[in-house]
Amino acid sequence: KCTKEKNSAPFSCKKLCPLQDNSKKMRNLLPKICINAMDSIIRITKEFTFETGHALHGYDGLCKNVHGHSYKLSVSVKGRPINDPNHVKNGMVIDFSDLKKIVKEEIVVPFDHATVLNINTPHKELADEMEQRGHKILRVNYQPTSEMMVTDFAKKISARLPKNIVLVGLKLRETETSFAEWLAEEQH
Repeated sequence: KCTKEKNSAPFSCKKLCPLQDNSKKMRNLLPKICINAMDSIIRITKEFTFETGHALHGYDGLCKNVHGHSYKLSVSVKGRPINDPNHVKNGMVIDFSDLKKIVKEEIVVPFDHATVLNINTPHKELADEMEQRGHKILRVNYQPTSEMMVTDFAKKISARLPKNIVLVGLKLRETETSFAEWLAEEQH
């Protein structure tokens, strides 16, 4: 921890301040706080891709037709790095492979090469017919827009994260120029 002592430099730091230098020039360059990496809250992001088809029932444009996208999903979580030299994941917020396992099981595997259809619309019959013909169908209770999908993904991923890890945000890119973003800070 950093402390400010009477008649001392603006700060003193006993743990991690590799640039500690009390010269006037250095004091002006350094931030007014010192950072201990193991006490810091760190945000990490992992990216995923999957191919998914969908159709928007009642839409007034081309997306009312069954079509597909090459989706890119960025998943950002935050937490404190593990501070235990004997722990195999010491220094990690969450192992990227653990985050990958959660997202693959909840999102990538079910959605990849599936056609997502809202079963609260006449698309239910389309889903039934396509499934009978051997197609991979994912039935949802919402209009499968990027906005609704990213909200669904947030619920699914949040439910699987360890208690000390918080989902910060998701970005679901439908095309190179279009994406929907879910941010935890904006959900209150």
